[in-house]
Amino acid sequence: MKIYNLHKKQKLPISIETAWEFLSSPKNLKTITPDYMGFNILSGADRPMFPGQIIQHIVTPILGIKTKWVTEITHVKDNEYFVDEQRFGPYALWHHKHFIRAIDGGIEMEDIIDYKLPMGWLGQLVHPVIVAPKLKEIFDYRQKKLIELFGQYKA
Repeated sequence: MKIYNLHKKQKLPISIETAWEFLSSPKNLKTITPDYMGFNILSGADRPMFPGQIIQHIVTPILGIKTKWVTEITHVKDNEYFVDEQRFGPYALWHHKHFIRAIDGGIEMEDIIDYKLPMGWLGQLVHPVIVAPKLKEIFDYRQKKLIELFGQYKA
């Protein structure tokens, strides 16, 4: 059983409160997801984030194949972190931790994703050629989009 990890950090020139208000709103996930992903929230984004919140999405990650993805917000500490875990969807395991901390001139946000692919050795075979590059592309897009929205961090 192979578990993969993606770790991203980004600095933005905004306050903790501004970062938390944007990042903890499920509705804003569509804004920071590439359009080609066909990301659509079906339910669960109608209130502020809370532990136990179930959010249902539709995504189209590869070849126009629509996939239902259900996540649960399992942990929330306002202005510090939240965790989402897949309950149903394309991964055998998806555990995504989002951290926000104050730094000089803004915030540093950190994403730590632990994930496992389905289909055993076949999943492991496609990981380096499809899944890992696609996740990198998605999170690179998010970083660029957040800079567009909030500006470039200057140390």
